[in-house]
Amino acid sequence: MKIFAHRGFSGDYPENTLPAFEAASKLPVEGVEFDVQRTKDGVLVVHHDEKLHRTSNGKGHLKDYTFSELRELDFGSWKDKKFKGTQIPTLGEVLRVFKDTHHLLNIEIKTDVVDYPEIEQAIMEQVDYLDMTDRVIYSSFDHVMVEKLLRVAPNNTTAALFEKILVNLHEYGEKIGTKHLHISLNAAKRGVIREDIQKGSIFRVYTVNKIEDYDAMEKLGVEAVFTDVPDVLLKHRKNKS
Repeated sequence: MKIFAHRGFSGDYPENTLPAFEAASKLPVEGVEFDVQRTKDGVLVVHHDEKLHRTSNGKGHLKDYTFSELRELDFGSWKDKKFKGTQIPTLGEVLRVFKDTHHLLNIEIKTDVVDYPEIEQAIMEQVDYLDMTDRVIYSSFDHVMVEKLLRVAPNNTTAALFEKILVNLHEYGEKIGTKHLHISLNAAKRGVIREDIQKGSIFRVYTVNKIEDYDAMEKLGVEAVFTDVPDVLLKHRKNKS
């Protein structure tokens, strides 16, 4: 079962920052996951929440800030004072961390709350410019975006993200055109996806931080897990083998 570092090595470093990605790039995990939004002046940046207050000293929506304004904010101190002054990274900066590594990159496009017109094209251009297209998985909670990506990026894996506990996910995936489905740990633990896996759906599960949950997902047959503690799960997987 594959292991993806969730928002970088976010257990030990501030999530979605260069320190978290640089640490993840040194680990033998299969992939890394991160989120992309766009600033007021059109710069693609890596950040999860639509608002800034949880992971920075800023307030309000990211979309209302220019890139230079965001660069003045502190995205590290909330995690630990030793990360004070950590800046929000651009998509290009994050891609370059992994340019010469083996890692798959799961890019979550954050358009389920804020509409960023044609953001997928801008992302694809940067990925293509760095010749990293064959290493990218796209995902989104915005299933209109998922359908769009299935058309404009047919050579990439595109996954639909789900938060709630749902049934008949295989049939839903077939309807929108993808067999790649990303679901929460709470949903996966209900066991409702077992038949969907047998039908050919491919599941990746977030966020798996406990060893017992890793073992349960492996037994269930999911393809990969996203974790904040990739070092812990790597050690466990190695010990099992």
